[in-house]
Amino acid sequence: MSKMFSRIAMTNYVVVLLLSLTSLEHGLLFQRVSSLGINYGQVGDNLPPPDKVIQLLGSLHINKTRIYDTNPKVLSSFANSNIELFVTVENQMLPSLVDPQQALQWVTSRIKPFFPATKIGGIAVGNELYTDDDSSLIGYLVPAMMSIHAALVQTGLDKYIQVSTPNSLSVLQESYPPSAGCFRPQVTGVMTQLLSFLHSTKSPFWINAYPYFAYKDSPTKIPLDYVLFNPNPGMVDPYTKYHYDNMLYAQVDSVIFAMARLGFKDIEVGVSETGWPSKGDGDEVGATVANAAVYNKNLLKRQLQSEGTPLRKNMGLDVYLFALFNEDLKPGPTSERNYGLYQPDETMAYNVGLLSSSQSSTSSTNSIVSLTSSASTDITRGKQRLIYFMCIYLLAIHMLIRRRY
Repeated sequence: MSKMFSRIAMTNYVVVLLLSLTSLEHGLLFQRVSSLGINYGQVGDNLPPPDKVIQLLGSLHINKTRIYDTNPKVLSSFANSNIELFVTVENQMLPSLVDPQQALQWVTSRIKPFFPATKIGGIAVGNELYTDDDSSLIGYLVPAMMSIHAALVQTGLDKYIQVSTPNSLSVLQESYPPSAGCFRPQVTGVMTQLLSFLHSTKSPFWINAYPYFAYKDSPTKIPLDYVLFNPNPGMVDPYTKYHYDNMLYAQVDSVIFAMARLGFKDIEVGVSETGWPSKGDGDEVGATVANAAVYNKNLLKRQLQSEGTPLRKNMGLDVYLFALFNEDLKPGPTSERNYGLYQPDETMAYNVGLLSSSQSSTSSTNSIVSLTSSASTDITRGKQRLIYFMCIYLLAIHMLIRRRY
């Protein structure tokens, strides 16, 4: 009986390996990057409806997206989609939500009716409340966050939904080298309160980080390859001796050092926005299709490898790419309307290395798309060779077993 079982088990194992090899050869082994999300902005008059967006996200194997409000149409459409939403409290609402009763009303009307059918994993309270130009609302930030969290506790949703806020890098006084990272004196008080709240609720500190802006402002001083994740000599922090081969990781670590200076060393840092514009005005150096494609493609490679920053090598970095679509109604320079991976008609603005096998030549939403990029091509080929030789070896053993018994 045991010999018969061994033969059956061996046969089944060989079959599984052969099926794995076949899947690899036909590109059917898709990878879902749990640490990668994408921002779904809606400042446009020609964007596809939410149900089409869900199809597109599903085809990309992306299961997290961030929206900039709590649009009930979007929340309803995403029900039972298995795509997690990171929703936003608009900046102008913060003063009223400091009131616990107003916060409870907001949670019971904007969040509770849709949960859990719609997976809401986080609430962003405001967006970039502190900038160099305006900080009038920042005093309302932590009180509003505390009221919203208390409302989540009262409704039993605090176990499922985190409360945080995305910050621009302008909250930093110093960011270079990363070990010199520190907050601006005028926001230190608020940041101490914010970090205390995030520590107590085990929520991440989110930053909107755009190496593009640094390059645009100093194209003769900052190497393009360094900001695009391309091979380059990089820089070594003179104090920690950590080597940085890209600016995004340096920016993240500078925030970690800034938090540590205020006594908070264990709060997770995530990137709530990062991206590169494919088009810009004459003075927007580097805003090209080629650079946008390289930046996002190389970032996807890093995400596929679940890579951490030099300071936190063993902790994968959560990143939300900006953005899913070009948005034609966004104000400001041309670049603001050209961060999307896709045009509103769901055609690619440029190719970031997504491998697709179209089931229909007329509809991009009918494509099977894998996030397997050229970064993992060598790994996949290595797996193919390994599985191939394992199959040969195990088939040989299987034949010997059949002859003996």
